Amino acid sequence: MIKLLIVDDSALMRRQLNLVFAEQDDFEICLARNGKDAVEENLRFQPDVVTLDINMPEMDGLTALSVMMAQRPVPIVMVSSLTEQGALATFEALALGAVDYIAKPGGTVSLSLDVVKKELVRKVRAAVRANVKAKRLATPSSAQSAVANRPLVHPAPRPPGDGIVIIGVSTGGPGTLEEVLPLFPANFPHPILVAQHMPASFTAPFANRLNTLCELQVVEASRPMPLEAGVIYIGKGGADMVITRRSGVATVIPKPESSEFVWHPSVELLGRSALEHYNPTKIIAVMLTGMGYDGADAFAEIRKRGGYTIAESQESCVIFGMPAELIARNGATVVLPANLITQQVLSRVR
Repeated sequence: MIKLLIVDDSALMRRQLNLVFAEQDDFEICLARNGKDAVEENLRFQPDVVTLDINMPEMDGLTALSVMMAQRPVPIVMVSSLTEQGALATFEALALGAVDYIAKPGGTVSLSLDVVKKELVRKVRAAVRANVKAKRLATPSSAQSAVANRPLVHPAPRPPGDGIVIIGVSTGGPGTLEEVLPLFPANFPHPILVAQHMPASFTAPFANRLNTLCELQVVEASRPMPLEAGVIYIGKGGADMVITRRSGVATVIPKPESSEFVWHPSVELLGRSALEHYNPTKIIAVMLTGMGYDGADAFAEIRKRGGYTIAESQESCVIFGMPAELIARNGATVVLPANLITQQVLSRVR
């Protein structure tokens, strides 16, 4: 049995979440109405996984999360609103040690949960297997510490070299990207494209957050943009991210989600489009933490054609799914923990 602690100050939301997991055969459920109760039940009930609301009386979700991760670390899935404020609070929760989040669509509680019920159950089940130790070791990131006391002046975009870096990432990704991306220097000669599975309203706040941490400029690829050195492009949520050429200039564009792919922004589609428009030997493809197999086939093909691929190792992954699938396809040139990946990319570029 999976011991699940559901934390929410809304009695209706607690009841609806309870119904969702009571339909499953393998969940033992405990309910808590605020952060204070959550901290107590984490010690008493000893849950395997927690769903945690953010805005609650007595003790809010972020405070409760901090206390739980200090007292008894446990995989936590945040239940967040689809607003910019909700997104920012969610990123803070991920930085504090949460494994994943579920974004609630608008509307009535019961209808909202019907929309995300399958995803919610899937994420909670995956969180049980999450490497909470790895998540805690990455918080706060060494990269953030390195730039914390240094004023950031983003360089002016420059014509790109003939290479490109593409990154695929899912569960556990925001914290891992905050570990990896700030280590790229301002003179990095290639564009970096990131496909992070994320809802539409979250990617712009996430790009803005990364932009305060990175020497390179970070933007959401919300419209067609010519690729430039010194820029990190975050794929827009609710869309797919592809590379094309306009008047001979490599350009990143968002396009409607393709039903051919399960996850979005699709890492697989990004990898395929990179192969169409770049010499494979000039592609560096990085597969970070995540659930599922998105991008494994395309990245394996990149390596087969002479490209360079890096898979994050299990020791630092929150979920060793996507990198494991790449490794299983013999698609990883090297396998490294997150804190060594940027240096490996820089060495390859040199």
